[in-house]
This record gives sequence, structure tokens and C-alpha cells, in this order.
Amino acid sequence: MAYKLGDMAAPVRLLAAAALAGALSACAPSLGPPPPGRMVAPPPADDGVFRASDFAWSQAPGRNTLAGSLAHAGAVRYSCAGQTVILTPETPWARRRMEVLYKSSVRAALPTDDVRSRSAQAPPGDSNPYVKRAVCDAADHFNFTNLPDGAWYVVTLAKPAAGSTGPSLAVMRRVMTKGGKITTFEL
Repeated sequence: MAYKLGDMAAPVRLLAAAALAGALSACAPSLGPPPPGRMVAPPPADDGVFRASDFAWSQAPGRNTLAGSLAHAGAVRYSCAGQTVILTPETPWARRRMEVLYKSSVRAALPTDDVRSRSAQAPPGDSNPYVKRAVCDAADHFNFTNLPDGAWYVVTLAKPAAGSTGPSLAVMRRVMTKGGKITTFEL
């Protein structure tokens, strides 16, 4: 029986040594996070850099329709009749550009001259190959068809209607397409 105890002593000693090492490592001092300035921050996801690859999703055919109109609220009546309506796919670059030009990435109606005055501060890039265009009709309606699911920016110019006075406005709104539906909205 004595020889069996000797055979068991080696694994017991090994197990005791491992437990002792684990207990001692728990007492080791923690150095904490590195000092400020030592960590490399990951690049921001919304860096505003133009990348053609970010627009690829918008080129796929889809089953969605955007049916928009210009809202007629307020003392000055505006119209977009005959104006080009631009539909830009939302990308980090497009979102940053809207934030600079329109001071919002959701919705805005600002004097055209104010928006144009900020164009030099907007991130550079050419989204023209990915932009869709429509014309606003005499009743201030427009639509875009065969769109894939995604987020878009609708932009147009609105001028005071006959008999109204005021500055021309650059109007922008973010809209979503999803599920092969017709989405109606007002600018």
C-alpha cells in the first residue's frame, strides 16, 4: 500500500504547486490602463471620407418607391415646380456633407445662399455617378422608383410661389426605403 501512496503523491504535489502559483498571481499588482496618449484610437466610423465602395448598395435594383412633395406651411408659399430633385444614397461621406451644408443630417430648409456658402467646408468627393434625379412637377410632387432598401437624402430648391416673397430655400430630408413599399413624405 505504501507504493500506491507514493504514486499519488506526485499528482497531489503538482496540483498543490498549480494552486499556489494561481494564488500568488492573484496578488500581483495591476498596472491599470496605459497612460493617456499611449492608446491608439480606432479611426472614426463616420470619417466623412468619400469612398465609391460605400455607394455600391444603392446601385442594386430594388422594389421601393419614394413619392415626395413639397410641404406648403407658413406665411410664404414655396414651390419646387420645374426644379431638379436629387436623391443621394446615405453613406458616412454623404451624412457628413449634409451636416456641414444643412447643419443637420435629418431635415432642413435653409436659405440657398447659406447652404452654398458652406460648400467649401464640406468633405470633397463626387457622388454624381450614384445620384438619382427627378423633376418636381407643377403640383410640387416627385418620385423615385426601383430603389433598393436603404437610407437616402432628398434635396431640392424651393422658390417663393407667385405672389409670395422670400429667399429661395435649399430643402433636404433623410428618408428610408424598405420592404418593396411606396414611402410617401413631405419636404
